Amino acid sequence: MTVFLPFVLGFCISFLAAFLPGLINMTAAKISLNEGKSGALSFAFGAASIILFQTLLALLFARFISNHLEIVSTIEEIAIFIFTGLSIYFFWVAKKPKKIKTDIKVKGKSNRFFLGMLLSSLNLLPIPFYVFTSISLASSGYFSFNKIPIATFVTGVVSGSFFIFYLYIVAFKRIEKKTEFLFHNFNNIIGSVTAFIAIITLYKLIYG
Repeated sequence: MTVFLPFVLGFCISFLAAFLPGLINMTAAKISLNEGKSGALSFAFGAASIILFQTLLALLFARFISNHLEIVSTIEEIAIFIFTGLSIYFFWVAKKPKKIKTDIKVKGKSNRFFLGMLLSSLNLLPIPFYVFTSISLASSGYFSFNKIPIATFVTGVVSGSFFIFYLYIVAFKRIEKKTEFLFHNFNNIIGSVTAFIAIITLYKLIYG
């Protein structure tokens, strides 16, 4: 269980986080349509390699934070305001999300691996996301910041991310149709998730 559970958690979390169309998976799909699966897979490997380092950095930072309880409390207090603000924004302020364009232009056919690394490097959101996620899992008893759980969690995250990229590469048209509901209800879904996190964090601070 020490090895298996962190892998499953990492895989599932990254799968859900990357499921909606974004720059990386849409670019992978576009390369696949224009150039074939080989170039798209090379791109996906490049993107996944950066995700590996980002996740590892996030877990190491989270381990440092977890060893300083005063920092954890401060982060949780700040998180309540952040997630409450995000919930208000997505429920009442944000406009209906625009459908992501599928006509992304990809110039040239060389160095797809490095293009994947570049686009993935521009996305810094995974670092704070996995910092908060790993701390939450650790505080709930589902994860620990030992070497083996960290390694298996990172492996799960990379595997889940690459699996999503692969799905977009081989079955983009079908995925596009299946995710239409999520596009129309994206703000409500995200608002519900951030509100839930804010409530759980507040409960933990009061009764934990």
